[in-house]
Amino acid sequence: MRREQEAARLEAARQEAIQQELARQELARQEQARQEQARLEEAQREQERARQAQAQATQSPVQQGPADRSQAAQLAPRAERLRAIAEQLARESAGRDRAGGAPGVPPPTVSGLRRGWLFGRSDPNQDLVQYAQAMGSKIELNRTLDMVREAVKQPHTQPVVTVAVRADGSVEKVTFETSSGVAAIDDGIRRIIASQAPYGPFPPALARQYDVVEIRRTWLFDVAVRLQ
Repeated sequence: MRREQEAARLEAARQEAIQQELARQELARQEQARQEQARLEEAQREQERARQAQAQATQSPVQQGPADRSQAAQLAPRAERLRAIAEQLARESAGRDRAGGAPGVPPPTVSGLRRGWLFGRSDPNQDLVQYAQAMGSKIELNRTLDMVREAVKQPHTQPVVTVAVRADGSVEKVTFETSSGVAAIDDGIRRIIASQAPYGPFPPALARQYDVVEIRRTWLFDVAVRLQ
């Protein structure tokens, strides 16, 4: 009984840590979006200033008096500087867009590790989504159904499993959010996960963000193992 209570307490603490981390990541995404919008607006203002300055600098000499021509000569270098600033801001924005809008590096958790979570198939962090897809494909395409073929003939609940993977591709832990209700199936899932490890090191962009990612999937069994 005490062991079950301790396990429940640890699980509650883990879930609370997950929620806190997700909240921090959401705040980081919101702050990044705010900063990005501010930079884009500044780029637009700089571009407009550059356009106006250039228009003054290129005004027809017939329309310009001596004072106008002198002012235009002074404005031309400034217009070039403003244009260069605006172009640099635009390039930086485009670079962040191509990077998939990944959020900033999250702070370490109480364990000292930076952890990320993917509980569905979509997420703003495309590096994490693509890694999870590659991991799932490795499990689905390698004839892993043979490990549970007989067990899944028994009536069972669709298991929901979270796999925590380290940056080197090794498995940190396997957690059953929902058990299949059949010990042989749950044990088979653990063997399948272990048999396909390691899952490949994190790509550089993902490794800069996380030390461990936790990927949750529902396991289905028909002609093959399928993860949803």
